[in-house]
Amino acid sequence: MQKVLAIVGPTAVGKTDFGIECADAFNGEIISGDSIQIYKGLNIGSAKPTEAEQSRARHYLIDIKEANENYSVKQFQELGRKCIEDIGRRNRLPIIVGGTGLYIKACLYDYVFFDEEQEDYQYPDLSNEELYELLKKKDPEALEKIHVNNRKRLIRALNIYEKHHQGISSIKKQQEHKPIYDCLIIGLTLDKDLLYQRIDQRVDRMMEEGLIREIDGLLEKGIGFDDQSMQGIGYKEFKDYYAKEKTLDECVEEVKKNSRHFAKRQYTFFKNQLDVNWYTDRKEAMKMIERWMKNEI
Repeated sequence: MQKVLAIVGPTAVGKTDFGIECADAFNGEIISGDSIQIYKGLNIGSAKPTEAEQSRARHYLIDIKEANENYSVKQFQELGRKCIEDIGRRNRLPIIVGGTGLYIKACLYDYVFFDEEQEDYQYPDLSNEELYELLKKKDPEALEKIHVNNRKRLIRALNIYEKHHQGISSIKKQQEHKPIYDCLIIGLTLDKDLLYQRIDQRVDRMMEEGLIREIDGLLEKGIGFDDQSMQGIGYKEFKDYYAKEKTLDECVEEVKKNSRHFAKRQYTFFKNQLDVNWYTDRKEAMKMIERWMKNEI
């Protein structure tokens, strides 16, 4: 089974540096597991690896989308798995580095999506009640979570049944929520106060590096705060500044606050959704990876 190393953890904990260190030590290449770093031009606010950092290890899924395009977890799953296959084919170690937990879980686990299923047939001649009765015959269990007046979900459930020849519920039951690779997931962590200090310092550094100039440039190109790319922390908070509803300092403090809250959510997701081995000591983490590479664990 293909080995895949994942480096996860909260924002500002040091995943980028450690991922590059692992790539150097274990003949690896890095797949970004970040939902904003995929966008061209969003560099500073997304803490995208610099050109110098990317020169130290080959990186994937960075700068693959224009800033006005949408991107989804399902797309990441497909592209991430292609990257894993390509890297593994060349006898190198795929290393996913990032803090977007759902992206990483979707890529590594037997995770099936339905929300983006194309509704191939719209059933124009059927009322909601008739759709409901039709679904009751095909997939009655699905109706436990679908109201008769929710036409969109009724149609989606019917289309899924026609496409897969089984209902949503039965497909979900077949998922074991287990990795489809030989995965080792390393979680980097720090004392809360130290982590929050590093978050604040990172935001200050982003401002010094020209985050506002970066946002100015995006807005000049027609990218707006309603675009998906600008919904990330480090960008969305400045909408009120440009609308002259908040001062720049107030928006910067909002970035820091939201980043701290995001770190809490990241911990919660990784601890509840993935089998993570947590480390504050990077050397100890490296020792575990070495043992895993030798198939000792």
